[in-house]
Amino acid sequence: MQLGDTRKLSQDTQEALRKRAIKLVVVDQKSVREAARAVGVLRTSVYRWLAAYRVNGEVGLTKKLRGRRLGDQPKLSALQCKFIQRFITDKSPEQLKMPFALWTRQSVQHLIEHCFGINLAESTVGAYLRAWGYTAQKPLKRFYERRPQQIEKWLNEEYPVIAARAKAENAEIQWGDEAGLCSTCQVGKSYAPAGKTPVLTQKGKRFSVSMISTMTNQGALRFMVYEGGMNIAIFLRFLRRLIKGQDRKIFLILDNLKVHHGKKVQSWANKHKDPVELFFLPPYAPEYNPDEYLNNTVKGRTHRQKMSRNQKELSDHLRSTLARLQKEPETIRNLFRVPAVRYAA
Repeated sequence: MQLGDTRKLSQDTQEALRKRAIKLVVVDQKSVREAARAVGVLRTSVYRWLAAYRVNGEVGLTKKLRGRRLGDQPKLSALQCKFIQRFITDKSPEQLKMPFALWTRQSVQHLIEHCFGINLAESTVGAYLRAWGYTAQKPLKRFYERRPQQIEKWLNEEYPVIAARAKAENAEIQWGDEAGLCSTCQVGKSYAPAGKTPVLTQKGKRFSVSMISTMTNQGALRFMVYEGGMNIAIFLRFLRRLIKGQDRKIFLILDNLKVHHGKKVQSWANKHKDPVELFFLPPYAPEYNPDEYLNNTVKGRTHRQKMSRNQKELSDHLRSTLARLQKEPETIRNLFRVPAVRYAA
């Protein structure tokens, strides 16, 4: 019986095959062809083993360490390791003008070769990354237009002043944001037999619905569902609803959507400074708005409900999700535990 490629066998099994074949030839006086057929290998293998046996005896048939010999694999020094780690942590491949978007084993391999002229195998690069405590992770998105100095000023100066004012004036800080839900959006996974991808049947016609909401670190949630995109008329309608029946002044913190800065909005805000005051986050820094994380929760819950067949059903499902969340203040409060927004808790 032909074994084929014996390299796939364990080293102990390979050694046993070699010794058996040599015994058949040397002791039992069998031909190389007969020995090869008996152990299931090619004649060339038996000839090679026989040559090793004649030179080194039994030692020539024993198992040996696999892989590169000691000293053959180039290694990085401790200083070189720190150098590479600093680049991976502080820079992106694009910033280093490398032809990669993310830090992968291949891009790190390229960096090591470029910096030190050492060509490591990808598996070796992976071993270094694991030893350094690096893991493959889904990256967060950041905008080129971000202004780090403004973000730092917001966190260390501007928001602490707003929080202090709110406490002194007994005002309630609310965080606001808008979001849209589309019928073609797919959230979550579905169980199915291994190798059989589940099929989600849905309407081919695309429809959507929008929402605007505000939330507080005490678990309060206010919302309004509407159709189409946000405009000044819809935003002002929401603001009027927001202050209606409110017994405390509202400090409303928003992103820099163009509608929020509209002249009509600012004019309305100036006339209603007693019940509400508007504040704005730094531009291109959505992760510092707790309401962004509410949007993700709402989308996930809504799309896991029964499939929406039309816009009305999608709107009803969205309202249902938001209404349930209003009764779950602990869920809202937990969103403020996300590291980026703990400053607002």
